[in-house]
Amino acid sequence: MAELSTLESLLEMGFGRNSAERAVANTGNQGIERAMDWLVEHEGDPDIDEPYVPPVGVPLGGPVGDQASPAQPAVADTAEGTDVLDMEQEIQDGDTRRPMTEEEKREQVKRLEDLMRLKQAERRERERAEEVEREKQRRKHGQELLHIKQKLQDDELKKMADLRSREKMEDKMAKQRVKDKIARDREERAKKFGGGCAPAAESTSAPVQPPPSSPVGGQGPPPTKKEYDECRIQVRLLDGSALTAVFKAQEPLAAVRVYVQMNGNTPEGQDFTLLSPYPRQVYTELDMEKPLKELGLVPTAVLVVIKK
Repeated sequence: MAELSTLESLLEMGFGRNSAERAVANTGNQGIERAMDWLVEHEGDPDIDEPYVPPVGVPLGGPVGDQASPAQPAVADTAEGTDVLDMEQEIQDGDTRRPMTEEEKREQVKRLEDLMRLKQAERRERERAEEVEREKQRRKHGQELLHIKQKLQDDELKKMADLRSREKMEDKMAKQRVKDKIARDREERAKKFGGGCAPAAESTSAPVQPPPSSPVGGQGPPPTKKEYDECRIQVRLLDGSALTAVFKAQEPLAAVRVYVQMNGNTPEGQDFTLLSPYPRQVYTELDMEKPLKELGLVPTAVLVVIKK
């Protein structure tokens, strides 16, 4: 039978009986080349070497269900088709009756081995092309991911820049609000205690007149103590520079601190107080509400800014 010739050829090439029978059955016994193609494509199947059990009532290599060759029913339906089948059967019977010689077997095996190597080379070439295509797709996908990652980083940097810009603007507005509040406090204190500090330039143009000296020999009435309604304050800042201004004698010491906050170079938010170097005295928050005259700073005094 023809199917036995295909099966025997596969066995001669060294294929196992189970895998050879599967190849013949799954190709419908359509020749050695189809069987070899099937073996090459399915050599990695886990059940390739398991025993093959054909369906009930179907011989090895025979058509299974709808897999029957479409040409057979058309030929079998006519008398002419019956004659053709009989002729093919006689040819096959004649082939089976004439055994192959050893030389013919070797030639057939060699031809099949060459065909097998050709099929394997074609398969390797196809797999290599598929691998190259997969590598191209992988690189393309990697480039797309890199582009998306770069875009996300750019968006994140832009968001951070916008956030810093908003923070700077808010900080600037907050500083301006503090300055405005200090100015309002100064105005309120000036109104509350009746007066404000005069600019330093004006104070320097009118130096304080020294008290008149007493007559020689102690003769004459004792000098009366002069009442001052202004005082000249010099403030030494943290960096060594100095500010000079004239204040009302009845203004509180807090007015001097506000003046330093407005005109000095003390950092924003730096908490400080004032110190009288001689006699040494550190002024407290309670002292800040006392008039300059009560604190003994009239007519002139030197104060030092110190950190709390």
